[in-house]
Amino acid sequence: MLEILIYAFGVMYSPGPANMLALFAGINGQGWRAFLYCVGVGLAMLILFLLIGYLGGDVIPMEYQSLIALLGGLYIAYLGVKILRASFQQNELKAKATMVNFKTGLILQLCNPKALVAIVPIVTIQFSRAQIEGGQIALWSLGLAAMACGAPSTYLLAGSRLKKAAMNPKVMAWVNRIMALLLFYVAYRFIFA
Repeated sequence: MLEILIYAFGVMYSPGPANMLALFAGINGQGWRAFLYCVGVGLAMLILFLLIGYLGGDVIPMEYQSLIALLGGLYIAYLGVKILRASFQQNELKAKATMVNFKTGLILQLCNPKALVAIVPIVTIQFSRAQIEGGQIALWSLGLAAMACGAPSTYLLAGSRLKKAAMNPKVMAWVNRIMALLLFYVAYRFIFA
């Protein structure tokens, strides 16, 4: 059972679109107001863990995995456009439209192929090896979803600490532009890789 936690921790806490958005939300001063974004990520993981855990790994055929990757890539590109636009806007009211929220976290994680990379091996291989079935699937899914909520929360906290390092607005604008370019790259990899 320890291997489930180690694998989940390694995959969930490594940099990915959900964690990077949380990091930059913290850097941009959204702080704990963006915590609902992290809750959305955790809820999406709970939904996916329960769905795949009870229906089995074959619930998402390869052709649907490609569609999920396409939708995920398009959504990540959309977020990149919003962040890039915000980096050129000086008006704080316009920039607030780009804040991450619960819905952003939920949709991003439901469409995030990295979520499936984390979940499918756990529920199809590791759960069966550890003889986790029935109600135990729900308990493990809840615990692993809490871990999934903790990952972007950790990045959010790290970002808010970086914000306190007295970064000036011009530097922050360039950080946002780099983040947007990274998101475009991730979207490209989801769609064309």
